[in-house]
Amino acid sequence: MSGDCLYEYSIVRYVPAVERGEAINIGLAMMCKRRRWLRLEFFIDEEKLRVMRAPHTAAEIHSQIEGMKRVAAGNSADGRLASMEAEERFRWLTAVRSACLQTSRPHPGMTDDPDATFTRLFNELVC
Repeated sequence: MSGDCLYEYSIVRYVPAVERGEAINIGLAMMCKRRRWLRLEFFIDEEKLRVMRAPHTAAEIHSQIEGMKRVAAGNSADGRLASMEAEERFRWLTAVRSACLQTSRPHPGMTDDPDATFTRLFNELVC
């Protein structure tokens, strides 16, 4: 590990049926507390949804994602959660939940360039 910025990332997963224990990686959340930086992006592969016999459409999943995006963006006009510090918003986004959108446990790393690291992780883990 190299870099001056400690970061944490978590994979966002779509879970079509909790009881089956199957999931599709659809997004990535990453945060660097020192830089007050938080980024969240999504990519939904509709072919994977079809193969997994997902009960939700991509549009329905996108509507659920919108709330997460507003919190991640940190615009205080979007409510109390969105106005919190980056690390607090990250903790809320990555909290354990039993729903069709879940996140992995956060994983740490070090980087000099959070955006480049985010892009690399997103391409490796989501796309």
